[in-house]
Amino acid sequence: MNRLHRPKIAKSILETVGNTPLVRLNVLDKDLPGNIIVKCEFFNPLSSVKDRIALNMVEQAESDGTLKPGATIVEPTSGNTGIGLAFVAAAKGYKLILTMPDTMSIERRKLLKALGAELVLTPGEKGMNGAISKATEIKEQNPSYYMPQQFKNPSNPDIHRRTTALEIWDDTDGNVDYIISGVGTGGTITGVASVLKELKPGINAIAVEPKDSPVLSGGDPGPHKIQGIGAGFIPDILATELIDEVIQVSNEEAGQWARRLAKEEGILGGISSGAAIAAAVAIASRVENQGKEIVAILPSSGERYLSTWLFEDA
Repeated sequence: MNRLHRPKIAKSILETVGNTPLVRLNVLDKDLPGNIIVKCEFFNPLSSVKDRIALNMVEQAESDGTLKPGATIVEPTSGNTGIGLAFVAAAKGYKLILTMPDTMSIERRKLLKALGAELVLTPGEKGMNGAISKATEIKEQNPSYYMPQQFKNPSNPDIHRRTTALEIWDDTDGNVDYIISGVGTGGTITGVASVLKELKPGINAIAVEPKDSPVLSGGDPGPHKIQGIGAGFIPDILATELIDEVIQVSNEEAGQWARRLAKEEGILGGISSGAAIAAAVAIASRVENQGKEIVAILPSSGERYLSTWLFEDA
């Protein structure tokens, strides 16, 4: 296992991935029994946790010979993985084609194009399944293309085992009782929880999902507004046995807590960050969690959602 170490002068933008800070909340958890710490993944170079998996999936494919120099990469994305792949592809010289539901934010589309990716939009009502189907179709028509398959690729949770989990452990000196993560691909919670539970068996892993698409809780998939989590199915790489509890968060709760996080803590997180905070507050509010250290992972920056409903009344 290893965590990423950032050089004083990076040889490329790719060396700036990881080592994101942990920050204690000072207002939102005031007077609550538990203490909330947030891991700010928007400190990654392209402002999301997905920068980690994008780099690792590409480099693993390079090392095993699956991805050849000058090849084309195709991948379905809700936005942030695509943006991560776009900067990695640009830095390494690959062509990139991305499929994405047309309900994702305008900022995401513009960022992808700015980084040189070709974007294919799919009907929003079909969710991520529609984007996956389109990417699979493109791959079948072009067998030489490489598709990372973030929902199935073991390199996804692997990078969180080797970096994110150890960063949390090292930076808290092992003083962590809960880890909270929204579930999109499931890579973050799977990788982080597997390592932290091994280091400290008493740690609780809390998964966050949209109330309107509660598949982890055994419910039916449905449309929701929390971009980046709640794909509508249980991903292959999600180790459900590591999850101690699933908390459902409504669109309104995610938005409310994201806006409060910005206005009261000065931390500009995205919609799924708001969902993580909602879950963290719920856990920190329990009397039995007096003095417990609760780490919530904030996946992306609120700047990526300025054109959405999240900040329309801000």
